[in-house]
Amino acid sequence: MATVHGHCDPRFTAVKTALQTHLSSGAELGASIYVDIAGTPVVDIWGGHADRAHTRPWTDRTIANIWSSTKAVTALAALVLISRGQLDPHERVATYWPEFAAEGKQDVLVRHLLSHSAGLPDWDRELTSEEKYDIPFAAGLLAAQKPRWTPGEAFGYHMVTMGHLVGELVRRITGKTLKQFVDDEIAGPLGADLQIGAREEDWGRCAEMVAPPMPPMPPPAAAAAQAKPEDGEKKAAEDDAKKEDAPKKKPMPPPPSALVDKSNTPAWRLAELGAANGHSTAAGLARALSAVTLGGTANNVALLNPSTIDLVFEEQAHGKCLVTGLPMCLGVGFGLTGADTFAAWFPEQEGRIAFWGGWGGSIVIMDLERRMTVAYVMNKMEMTVLGNERTKEYVRAVYEAVKGTA
Repeated sequence: MATVHGHCDPRFTAVKTALQTHLSSGAELGASIYVDIAGTPVVDIWGGHADRAHTRPWTDRTIANIWSSTKAVTALAALVLISRGQLDPHERVATYWPEFAAEGKQDVLVRHLLSHSAGLPDWDRELTSEEKYDIPFAAGLLAAQKPRWTPGEAFGYHMVTMGHLVGELVRRITGKTLKQFVDDEIAGPLGADLQIGAREEDWGRCAEMVAPPMPPMPPPAAAAAQAKPEDGEKKAAEDDAKKEDAPKKKPMPPPPSALVDKSNTPAWRLAELGAANGHSTAAGLARALSAVTLGGTANNVALLNPSTIDLVFEEQAHGKCLVTGLPMCLGVGFGLTGADTFAAWFPEQEGRIAFWGGWGGSIVIMDLERRMTVAYVMNKMEMTVLGNERTKEYVRAVYEAVKGTA
């Protein structure tokens, strides 16, 4: 039977118990959970297996593909540049990236890229994996295309493109790729086991990602009903799509297993996808993002200034996402809590709490009120955008423990 290893403060025993329960039942294959309060780790646990064949135990050095939780790291990179005065969130993107002004994007601001409101949620044509992995090429295509909506007036999840867009800004300003910048300026100084992509020498400790099951197909009548416009925003988006210069309708996406299997390949691990292929332990993810939680300094390394942290909590978008259809509240770089958002399940809604999560269940939460950073990384995925049911149970157990010791 899989056993939970690591350190767990007695106050947080329920978190360890929950992980053990899910490992024993098979609901969890392998995972790590890390909770830091005021710079002190109170939970640093892991267990299970790094592969579906159960031949590799999950250790404290096992790293997993964290999917969109990578966006939190990419946002942090931008915030570091903002704190250093090298990047202005209210400046036009074209100031740093002149080609970006094409097709009416001359007034798109940096903060639009960091809040999924730039109108570039995807490419105008279907790209091959190799083309997406070619960051300068794929970013150049985005710079040359028209926005899908007026930037700043609506928002839609930039599922993959966020990494290309922000990563190109980082490269234009610093001369370093996003991966290099994260290595040199964030992960290295903080001692965080975290990287964009995965270095070849680390492949032996990469967890095998396991795809979520295919969601059931709705019956024909339900599918037809779902296809009808539900509100004005969707109707407007559909009208825009009918324009002559709009992209052709894309084919049905591949099943989840196709993409997840791709994430276990050398090509994926060698790529630098700032929105999707970060590899990390839970401890590494929390150590990096604790800079936001702890006033800008983590592990005695100053990354952010107070005004930049305040910027995170300046609401940029609130309402229905044009891409996912989910209700969201977005600050600069991260999601913000709200009872009317997809983060309504969070145990606490009040105070300054920022977060982001990855497809399948991984998550990082920065709770400034409690000076607490929570991270969860796993390899058995569920078909969820923000936390699977196990994620929710762990997070609730963390907050119950904190409440009990307040």
